[in-house]
Amino acid sequence: MALTLIDIAGVGGVLLILIAYAGATAGKLDPKQWPALTLNLVGALLILWSLSVDFNLSAALMEGAWALVAVAGLVRLAFQRLKR
Repeated sequence: MALTLIDIAGVGGVLLILIAYAGATAGKLDPKQWPALTLNLVGALLILWSLSVDFNLSAALMEGAWALVAVAGLVRLAFQRLKR
C-alpha cells in the first residue's frame, strides 16, 4: 500500500503531537508555551486534514478539541505579550 500525501500529513501530525507530549513529559518543553502549543496545533490540523479523506467522527472531535485548546493557549500568550 502506497502512502498518499494526505496519509503522510496525518502521520506527520501524529509525530508532532507525540514530540510535544514527549517533550513536556521529559521537561524539555513547557506545554503552556508557544513551541509545544504550535506543535500540538499543527499536528491536530494535519490529522484533521487526513480525516477529510477517511472521516472518523470521534477522531475528528478529539483533534478539533486538541486544536482549539492549542489556539486558546496561543491566544492567551498573545494577550500576555500585549499587556507587557
